[in-house]
Amino acid sequence: MRVSCVLILTIFVSIASAQPSGFQSSDLYGLRSVADAEISPDGSRIAYALRSNAREGRAYNQLWIMTVQDRKSARVGGDADRGGSPVWSPDGRMLAFQGKIGDKSGLFVANADGSQPRFIAEMSSTNSPLQIVGASASWAPDGKSIAFVSATPGPETKDATGDPMVITRYLYRPEAREGNTHFNDNRRLHIFIADVTGGPARQLTQGDRYEHSIDWGPNGEILYVQNPEPNADEFFNNDIFAINPATGAIRRLTATEGVEYEPRWSPDGRMIAYRATKRGLTDLETNMEDTHVWMMNADGSGRREIGSEIDNRQGAPVWSRDGRALYFTVQERGSVHLYRLPIGGKAEVVAGDAGLVSSVNLANNGSIAYVFAGPKGGDQILMKRLNGASSMVIDVNADSSGQRQAADVESFTFISPDNKWNVEAFLTKPLNLDETRKYPMIVNIHGGPHGQNGPALNFRSQCFAAHGFAVLQVNYRGSTGYGQAFADAVFGDQDGFEAMDVLYGVGAALRRYPWIDHDRLGIEGVSYGGQLTAWLITQTAQFRAAIPIAGITNFISYNYMTYYNQYEEMEWGYRPTQSNMMDVMWERSALKHVAAVKTPTMIQHGENDPDVPIAEAEQFYIGLKDVGVETVFVRYPREGHGLAEPKHQVDSIDRSLAWYDAHFPKPGEPLSPQGRVPR
Repeated sequence: MRVSCVLILTIFVSIASAQPSGFQSSDLYGLRSVADAEISPDGSRIAYALRSNAREGRAYNQLWIMTVQDRKSARVGGDADRGGSPVWSPDGRMLAFQGKIGDKSGLFVANADGSQPRFIAEMSSTNSPLQIVGASASWAPDGKSIAFVSATPGPETKDATGDPMVITRYLYRPEAREGNTHFNDNRRLHIFIADVTGGPARQLTQGDRYEHSIDWGPNGEILYVQNPEPNADEFFNNDIFAINPATGAIRRLTATEGVEYEPRWSPDGRMIAYRATKRGLTDLETNMEDTHVWMMNADGSGRREIGSEIDNRQGAPVWSRDGRALYFTVQERGSVHLYRLPIGGKAEVVAGDAGLVSSVNLANNGSIAYVFAGPKGGDQILMKRLNGASSMVIDVNADSSGQRQAADVESFTFISPDNKWNVEAFLTKPLNLDETRKYPMIVNIHGGPHGQNGPALNFRSQCFAAHGFAVLQVNYRGSTGYGQAFADAVFGDQDGFEAMDVLYGVGAALRRYPWIDHDRLGIEGVSYGGQLTAWLITQTAQFRAAIPIAGITNFISYNYMTYYNQYEEMEWGYRPTQSNMMDVMWERSALKHVAAVKTPTMIQHGENDPDVPIAEAEQFYIGLKDVGVETVFVRYPREGHGLAEPKHQVDSIDRSLAWYDAHFPKPGEPLSPQGRVPR
């Protein structure tokens, strides 16, 4: 189960010279991040989408263009206009982007400096779950037209929107999107082509499949991804295809058991790079198997996994301009690093600082641009030459009002309870720590389970640190960034040893940091982290307060309400209807053991969550009430899986801090026999 990226924001920190102050929840409204960043072919400009947090509604993107020489940026359009996903034309004279300018929404083209944005074509989307979707616009090699992806009504649309609503699809649940309904809109993604000079767009692909992740190559063909399975709603298996836009001829390039993502032509059109998995079962929502970088010839022959030497999860490949190397990100021990892999050579680290690298792209002169978020700061755009040092060219929060200092984050490792693994944890220390005092500690469990925590600055944790709390984040078995065997170690054992890893991490922190108060421990998490939070309070009473957010509490009911039906089979090896899986799943469900809970619990959940439907929270809430546990249920309207609206993120932080404060004893205050603070 993934965690919404907006819930765990990384941000820039401005360090005060006198009395440093930490982050407050309301600081979120003034902070910005970079959603995309694209360097022009000649390296003279960088187009980027600047994401701002609104006090009402969701965060929004505006498109900006910076000239590298003077570091000056100009916005494309006016204050009310929106833009993102920039793509430079091959000659760098124009920029395509998606957005809203005036009363027009869709695909636009502007001059290289952002001037004269002009509407090209409408672009529609779908709320159908598709997992990873790559580029949705790509220029023709001659720069005269643009291929783009847009949605059209599917064959079920009419019946599924009528009165009564008639549902025939297996995959009738939607993905969490702004303004979506509780049902799949049944629209299909297809490829269109528009002339830059104007005129109606031409639809290139047809049918009831989804074509996306496009790249227009130098040989004139457009690469794309599609799931061709006869039961595509029930079995997720993307393959790579190529289409000739002049003739409509289609070539299928892969037919594998694994899943292929984000294909990219080499500069000379002779090779294709992509990332992929090998196993026969991959879920729509999350994946146990690490994606690796692959290559094949233009005709689909010679497929080879060139990223296999790096035993960690890899991002989408980007070709060097001479076609002799590939660049891609790698998750490693809580960070995301940038690697360069020469074709036929050995991989080398290009950017290996602690933190998160994203949005990697290259100019013709070899300059590399990427977004970086580190332990003391968030989204900055950096540039470097291959053998040179990185230099910061944009710091999107440099002019933020107020002085804020980040608390320190420290990592440590411990031996797992079954003595099989070295498990890593990251501890955010209270701001201005005085080790002669005692401090509460909150355990914050990441989602996935195939995800990771790390050293990059985390806004929620920093707000807690400024409040005087430590925050412990354990990369339990199943986490990514520690090799495939470690990710696989959760197989068939959810709410098992990975939960014990978290408890052992708590014990290790208490032993190594004597300033942590063992009588003031809290626990929380989102998605899989919410699931483990609910589970652990059925197994131990050591936590004085708990906040499960968007977590599974009943594996059986969840399986039949979520949109990604392959999750349980991928994680357990069986479908719920096979063998004794119903018994196993019920035994590992927090709801079965709810009578053991003694911890005051505040449940938080989005009303429109399709990943983990809110019924999971509703069941647990009533169960806790039935057994007399102090319980509060906070339902966030309009929200899907995790919280997207900044005001809801702020409310969650404030409400959570208040919940912990109300249930932690004051230092030295005796506890009642039930472990509660006397009232």
